[in-house]
Amino acid sequence: MGSTSDKVKGVANEAVGNIKQGVGKATDNDRMRAEGVVQEKKGEAQQTLGKAKDAVKKGVNEA
Repeated sequence: MGSTSDKVKGVANEAVGNIKQGVGKATDNDRMRAEGVVQEKKGEAQQTLGKAKDAVKKGVNEA
């Protein structure tokens, strides 16, 4: 998977995670809130992976 793809999926997962947290909070559903937190963290990790791939690619191109 490419760096851009990782970053896009990460943003999407973060957004869905935030929505789940909001719905869980509004409906007093602790499970939904927890799923939202997990999905948000997954999105953050995907974005970090994408940024790391970009850094490696940039380093290789400059070498």
